[in-house]
Amino acid sequence: MSERSPAPGGLALIESLVNTLDVETGTDALDTADARRRFGLTEDDLPYARELRESLRATLLAHAGHLPHRTVTPLGDLLAAAPLLVTVDARDGSARLAPGDAGPLPSRVAAAVAEALVASTWTRLKACEAVTCHWAYYDRSPAGRSRWCSMQVCGARAKMRRYRAKEG
Repeated sequence: MSERSPAPGGLALIESLVNTLDVETGTDALDTADARRRFGLTEDDLPYARELRESLRATLLAHAGHLPHRTVTPLGDLLAAAPLLVTVDARDGSARLAPGDAGPLPSRVAAAVAEALVASTWTRLKACEAVTCHWAYYDRSPAGRSRWCSMQVCGARAKMRRYRAKEG
């Protein structure tokens, strides 16, 4: 058992689910009503939840360069039917993938995986600040603060306009 701080964002759910089984002792927290409640599971959900947990474990082992601990159903197969919706905040344009219904465990896990995949890239897709342009571009600047699609064209024009406004 690790004493590290929990994984960030939705990955905390996956970490928590995988860690419901103490492999050394065989103790399965999903045997308790408290753990089932925490994950929104019923007794009937347990076989699938355990299958999902071990598929996640095999995937996490692969991330670390290790072979699966046993034969499991591929994670992609288990998550294939998990509905996700793209939600976009009208105020700031941020987007995220959310479970498509009341949040059954497979959809919540799929949303957490998707969040981890896109977390640092979505907000770097921008539109040029120049009112005559608004071209979409991916901001590759280290700080992620570029404002124009091209510093040589739109950025140079904006700087020239500011310079002339000061001079005039």
